[in-house]
Amino acid sequence: MTAAVTFREALRDEVPAVLALLRDDMLGRAREADGLAPYLAAWEAMQAEAANHLVVGLMNGQVIACYQITFISGLSLSAAHRAQIEGLRVRPDLRGQGIGAALIGDAEARARAAGCTLLQFTTNRSRADAHRFYDRLGFTPSHIGYKKTL
Repeated sequence: MTAAVTFREALRDEVPAVLALLRDDMLGRAREADGLAPYLAAWEAMQAEAANHLVVGLMNGQVIACYQITFISGLSLSAAHRAQIEGLRVRPDLRGQGIGAALIGDAEARARAAGCTLLQFTTNRSRADAHRFYDRLGFTPSHIGYKKTL
């Protein structure tokens, strides 16, 4: 890694930087809306939910990575408490420097601290580079995910 990355919960004024990361690929450009208002409202709603967190990675005071982590109680898998991660992004010019692995490490530490025994996520089929990255980190593509727009 070229410089130290620190992770912490995102502040309201960092939502635009997170949104820029989410929009910074073909999938994101097509699915993220224009305007900031719905994203700020979502951040406010997340703040009200004790188990839902937006985390940013900072380098030299700038947001360069992000992810959302949600802690979920459940009955399956012997009543496993699990962590769901979404929206994992690293600024494109900083990829390949270990920041993504540090981001996943941070998510794993937060999940363990919350008592989770499973860390899970979905990824788009078209993200072949991301799939290789997750494989290297020890994740198993064990399920098929389905989504339905409501």
